[in-house]
Amino acid sequence: MKRPLRHTLSALALTGLALAAVGCGAVKEKAEEKVTEKVDQATNETYEVTYEITGSGTASVDFNGGKGTATAPELETLAEAELPWTKTVTLKGIAAPTVQAVIVDGEVSCKITHKGKVIKENSAKGAAAAASCVAMSPIVK
Repeated sequence: MKRPLRHTLSALALTGLALAAVGCGAVKEKAEEKVTEKVDQATNETYEVTYEITGSGTASVDFNGGKGTATAPELETLAEAELPWTKTVTLKGIAAPTVQAVIVDGEVSCKITHKGKVIKENSAKGAAAAASCVAMSPIVK
């Protein structure tokens, strides 16, 4: 076999392998979507949590407000939330209650409560203080 033909066949084989790998990625993505869908269907129970951010001035706040799926939540963002800040949200199934606050030069604290009980709290201080609270769904416990 001539050398140029061998190179061409090798290139075609590699291209085929690359296309197969891309196809496998698409299959994996579809499988993950199916798992997420099944998890969400299996855990239709909802629960409420209250997020609290304390400090002075304003903070950038990101939180799970119940959008997206349990395994891939779409966090909501408030660029300049006046502190103290409180929000009660309804989450579904295994969705993790999540809130984070960042303040420029100061002290900030976050807290997550469920049925009056604190399930997570944290605080930070400094030039760019970030307090992050992520808890397990109380339904999982």
